[in-house]
Amino acid sequence: MTNLLLCCDLDRTLLPNGKQEESPQARPLFRKLAQRPELTLAYVSGRDQSLLREAIRDYELPLPDYAIGDVGTTVYEIKNDQWHPWHSWEEEIAPDWAGHRHDELAALFTDIDTLTLQEPQKQNTFKLSYYAPQDTQHDPLLTEMEARLKSLGIQASLIWSIDEAKHVGLLDVLPKRATKYHAIRFLMAQKGFDEDNTVFAGDSGNDLPALTSGLYAILVRNARQEVREEAVRRVQEKGIAQRLYLAQGGFLGMNGNYAAGVLEGLAYFHPQTLRWLQAES
Repeated sequence: MTNLLLCCDLDRTLLPNGKQEESPQARPLFRKLAQRPELTLAYVSGRDQSLLREAIRDYELPLPDYAIGDVGTTVYEIKNDQWHPWHSWEEEIAPDWAGHRHDELAALFTDIDTLTLQEPQKQNTFKLSYYAPQDTQHDPLLTEMEARLKSLGIQASLIWSIDEAKHVGLLDVLPKRATKYHAIRFLMAQKGFDEDNTVFAGDSGNDLPALTSGLYAILVRNARQEVREEAVRRVQEKGIAQRLYLAQGGFLGMNGNYAAGVLEGLAYFHPQTLRWLQAES
């Protein structure tokens, strides 16, 4: 039996909450795939636990085995609908903050007018999150913020992405080891999955570290063009272009958007999943 770990972003990857059309058979097929005993399913999202649960309910998604939330700063194991936080992950990432509190980090950036703190429920001990205008020149902004953090001995990852629905930029300041990618690696190590039986699927800027990491990775067809171009550039520079699949559409008559793209890419990397999808229920 081949055991696979499928790690999926939610918004505009599995969730059809972008402007592009969803293939109607995609989510039912994804639910069928999730029933396979060979598949371990993890959701990887910027959402907190309550919003993860809301998405699962509202979009009729299968309950995952694991959930990586808050852009990689929380990890949950899910058994019998009970969500158990992995405190070992918090212990893993805490040293990057060098003993500084969330409010102390926020105080470093109060003079930057383009930044607006996100709502309290979107913050946590290891996640400092901002809104910024969508057209912000974010590279110099991130360089300045990173310099201020380093001056205090803080090791951080600064993740920029765009909320297409709200037309706003999103900026997350995280411990260096607390990205989605690092959390996936931690999950792999804890549960015995390697690069050959792990697949990640995403669509946005905050997925780029995982998409271009060397893991088998799927970029759904509805991803923004600039994300697609940047992902291709990075994997080509690293010489790992064969590890990134760009969903095209046409798989099982679907368009490659959202869950259809996830299924298309999974079947590309692991052809036995096509047999699972075609098997009689």
